[in-house]
Amino acid sequence: MGGLAALLGAGAARAVGDLPGGPAVRQLNLHPAVTKIAEQQHWLHSFMLIVCVAIFVAVFGVMFYSILRHRKSLGHKAANFHESVGVEIAWTVAPFLIVVVMGAMATRTVVAMKDTSNADLTIKATGYQWKWGYDYLKGEGEGIGFLSTLDPAQRAMSDSGKPSGDNYLLKVDHPLVVPVDRKIRIVTTANDVIHSWMVPALGVKQDAIPGFVRDTWFRAEKEGDYYGQCAELCGKEHAYMPIHVKVLSHVEYAKWVDGKRKEMAAAADDPNKVWTLAALIARGEKVYASTCVACHKADGKGGGPFKPLDGAAVVLDADQSKQIHVLLNGQNNGTMPSWKTLSDTEIAAVITFTKNNWGNHTGQAVQPAEVHAARK
Repeated sequence: MGGLAALLGAGAARAVGDLPGGPAVRQLNLHPAVTKIAEQQHWLHSFMLIVCVAIFVAVFGVMFYSILRHRKSLGHKAANFHESVGVEIAWTVAPFLIVVVMGAMATRTVVAMKDTSNADLTIKATGYQWKWGYDYLKGEGEGIGFLSTLDPAQRAMSDSGKPSGDNYLLKVDHPLVVPVDRKIRIVTTANDVIHSWMVPALGVKQDAIPGFVRDTWFRAEKEGDYYGQCAELCGKEHAYMPIHVKVLSHVEYAKWVDGKRKEMAAAADDPNKVWTLAALIARGEKVYASTCVACHKADGKGGGPFKPLDGAAVVLDADQSKQIHVLLNGQNNGTMPSWKTLSDTEIAAVITFTKNNWGNHTGQAVQPAEVHAARK
């Protein structure tokens, strides 16, 4: 009885509920739509399903009826006949008309999905291995930019094999925030490999391809939190690249924009500031935890194609410009991506952290000014 109680208790601990704006428990259909495009997609999905089922029933119904009613055991004999022009025309015209009707209905929705004109906000979504970068290019909030990464606690749960919470592997540190009932244009690209920006409730899915710019749009009609994921297999951390879109009222969105700008201004670092070794290490530890730990691991040992940093020659080298070059430009054909999106201070801090952590005790400190000079 004690073992059964423990088993039931463990099952209760793992129980999850529906995630508003995200997947639901035992969900059989698409996510509830919060945009007109998503509603059209739902309607098309149901319509196409009905058409396909009707064709399946009609074709296989006639086939099995013919087999059963005209089998040899009932005394029927095989007929000898040649082609029928009428039948040939019928089974050519009927499928053609069905395809035309289905195509016409789908085309209407596809054309609407590609009409990104007259957007109220334009936001660039850049895929990185394995996170999203958002830059507000046009409209209210222009100039805001940040990275959106899986919440570290979620990754820790995954590593421990003890998932919990309705938003498991969907919680991020900085969600994409947009106002309700505004046309939001999403411009997608990527820094390394092909990613795909997908949020089912909004009816959007657009590939993010290195060297190319693609776009899509949505207009959320309801405030709330909506979740998606990278829908293109982009590497070993593909499962840890969620998307969280927070839709706010116009008043709340204006407050968020104001607060975000103040936050960015406060976080802006003077590249000419000289930091102490201890301050750089402390700052670098935070950058490493949010940016580098997924590939190089918390112990700096790396794994697979990702080289260890503990004891690495480039980290121990007295020529600090070598490691600066790696972070700014990447290496190994993108296995180590470029991290130019980090600030001069963040790059200097994380390099200093790696040079003075684990078994690395170089005592070296990289200052932001050195990184700033290397960018030129």
